[in-house]
Amino acid sequence: MRIAMLAVTLLCVIAPRAAAQLDGSLSGNVLDVSGKPWVDMTIDAVSDQGAKLTTKTDKDGNYAFHNLRAGVYNVTIELPPPNKPYEFAQVRVQSGAETPKVNVNFKDVMSKQGAAAVEQQKKAEEEKQKFQGMKQHFDAGVAALAQVGQAKADMAKAPADQRDALKTQVTDLAGKAVTELEAAKAAAPDKDPNLHLLWARLGDAYDAAGRPDDAANAYRQAVALKPTAAYYNNLGGILGRAGKVDEAMAAYAKSAELDPPNAAQAYRNAGITMYNAGKMKEAVEPLKKATELDPKSAQAWYLLGASLVGAMEYKKVGEKLEVVVQPGTVEAYQKAVELDPNGVYGQQAKQGLEALAQIAPGIDTKTKVKKKS
Repeated sequence: MRIAMLAVTLLCVIAPRAAAQLDGSLSGNVLDVSGKPWVDMTIDAVSDQGAKLTTKTDKDGNYAFHNLRAGVYNVTIELPPPNKPYEFAQVRVQSGAETPKVNVNFKDVMSKQGAAAVEQQKKAEEEKQKFQGMKQHFDAGVAALAQVGQAKADMAKAPADQRDALKTQVTDLAGKAVTELEAAKAAAPDKDPNLHLLWARLGDAYDAAGRPDDAANAYRQAVALKPTAAYYNNLGGILGRAGKVDEAMAAYAKSAELDPPNAAQAYRNAGITMYNAGKMKEAVEPLKKATELDPKSAQAWYLLGASLVGAMEYKKVGEKLEVVVQPGTVEAYQKAVELDPNGVYGQQAKQGLEALAQIAPGIDTKTKVKKKS
């Protein structure tokens, strides 16, 4: 008997405790400020032991939690910003017993809190709907801009007989981008923190649609809200392509000022603007700065060489005019060839070196190619 009693005692000691049952449930219904089912709202239930469960209301405003451990739960609904989560119930859930429905009608809640609270809640819901509409238009506009870029790339590679169709496609896509982004702008709150981004993308759309004045004005709005180097750089490009060289140079200078270590692109674009305007001498200085900051850019080195060629002077020796090649011209071309031997800029630089050899005999135009280790 002693042995039997010891065995029973031992079994009681080592027998595992029964696991707590997870068969409780909690459910209810949520109605909005109009007394209609509030769909897709997040409901949180936090137990007195710190466990947090989350679900969403269905098309009828119903929600449910299953397999709950017995305990006290605080039930909260996450209201649209800028409202804070609203705790509308504290419920005791018992194992194996049905918990009474926990419903909340915000029409009743708001009427108790007064007309001002009702108006605030309605406004919050309207802002949420407005934001969703704005985002939908914004995303569609950005997607159309991406398609514009791809269509332009395809057009550059396409045979001549296919370019007209692709040009029409670019025009249509750019128009769509403008329409969508204008709709997004109309739906945006005046104090939206991302309004600068919307203005910038709208500027890109106007630029793609061939509306430079609108594009520049949109980017001016963007830099007024958030003066970044990238925005000023893009503004400079738009102004430069529109022939407003002085304004473009001011924008590039502002871009370089805001981000000196990464100003190579601003200086390079400034040089391109001057180069395209036929102002070769004025293009030299910004292109020199671009190559100093980014010595790996074959484009900048080629353009520097070409600008120095355009800035060449001539002197009369007897009855002849001799070319005065600007210092650094050959070196700039050679650097472009070295960095991009088989690319567009390397090939154009080679042609530039050949032309120099013809107009200025005696100049060493041999490209210095580094030996592979």
